[in-house]
Amino acid sequence: MNTTEQILDIAKQKGLISANDVEEAGISRNYLYTLCSKGLLRKTAQGIYSLPDADFSEHAAIAETAKRVPRAVVCLISALSFHGITTQLPHEVWIAVPRGAWSPRIEYPPLHLTYMSGEAYSFGIQENNISGVSVKVYSPSKTVADCFKFRSTVGLDVAIEALRETWRSRRASMDELMEAAMICRVSKVMRPYLEASI
Repeated sequence: MNTTEQILDIAKQKGLISANDVEEAGISRNYLYTLCSKGLLRKTAQGIYSLPDADFSEHAAIAETAKRVPRAVVCLISALSFHGITTQLPHEVWIAVPRGAWSPRIEYPPLHLTYMSGEAYSFGIQENNISGVSVKVYSPSKTVADCFKFRSTVGLDVAIEALRETWRSRRASMDELMEAAMICRVSKVMRPYLEASI
């Protein structure tokens, strides 16, 4: 298998590739530029490439973000949208990163950063595959609890809508919602709305 075939095979397996992916295979990143100029690869964002005919879902921006910021966890409005439990349309990719982590400098897609620490960061992470890219997204119950925790940012109406839709669609049980609320320290705030939704 020649170098071009190797790179195209990596792109076929992973969906989105970066210079690191080809360098891990012992190939110079310069081949990426050559394959783009020949039309064999398409540059989807700064440092991110795909096959020209790759079929990307509506969550392509999330996949690109996960590829470029490996410690990011999709949260809040983007997680609500991913799980289909909101009427909100995110114009940015909302991600959580560990408190103290470097702030990613990415022009596209636009990011909305939230810093979390300890269990508030690590709890409720689900691995998903989007266009061949492994993407971390908070579970519906953790996302709802986060919306109540960051209600001054996302709006209390968004948090209430997410809670009602999550409960109505049975995306989380009462126990899962209460566990997430306790970890995010919003159980007192969430309980009255949860009781009203039952």
